Amino acid sequence: MNRYERRPISAGEAEIEYLNGEFRVLRPGAFVLCAVTGTEIKLEDLRYWNVDLQEPYASPQAKLQRLGIKPAANAKDQVKAGGTELGT
Repeated sequence: MNRYERRPISAGEAEIEYLNGEFRVLRPGAFVLCAVTGTEIKLEDLRYWNVDLQEPYASPQAKLQRLGIKPAANAKDQVKAGGTELGT
């Protein structure tokens, strides 16, 4: 391997240190597992994590679920439940 060749990335799970607004790769890999759903998250798609718990999440909904917070219903759900939409 010369200095211009990239080291091959492991196809396995990466080990990550989650920081505020960024993360540090401790052990190279292609993905991490969502702490809630167990689904694989490619490192380039990793957007949600908890610094205190050091956990990655596949989506904002997964993070809210982990924190025990119910997501707010959108306007369409409120109309179906008998609410009214603004402007109608």
